[in-house]
Amino acid sequence: MHQVFMILSSADTVVHDELSFKYAYNALKQGWMDQVRVILWGPTEKIAAEDEDFIEQVKLLIDSGVEVYACKSCSDNFGTSEKLEEIGIDVRYTGTFITEMLKDGWYQLTF
Repeated sequence: MHQVFMILSSADTVVHDELSFKYAYNALKQGWMDQVRVILWGPTEKIAAEDEDFIEQVKLLIDSGVEVYACKSCSDNFGTSEKLEEIGIDVRYTGTFITEMLKDGWYQLTF
């Protein structure tokens, strides 16, 4: 089984519009990967709570079967945890979560 998780931390929405969202969607839809997880970290959590275009892209990923998570520590700091959960994002502490995926052999991409 091929699995990838993607950490999205860039505050540059063009990076996500042109690269990360497209790859996450197509990796699953085209069968390049069996399982795709996107983790919003830091600045992307603030954007995900405020930018309607970004929110729509995240919802599209969720609807397509991509698992979307956010770091609870960061989102609590930004005051966005509740909004992210309303969108359908799984908000959790990600340190151990990411470590376990790495130990289990997941591929990692960072944007």
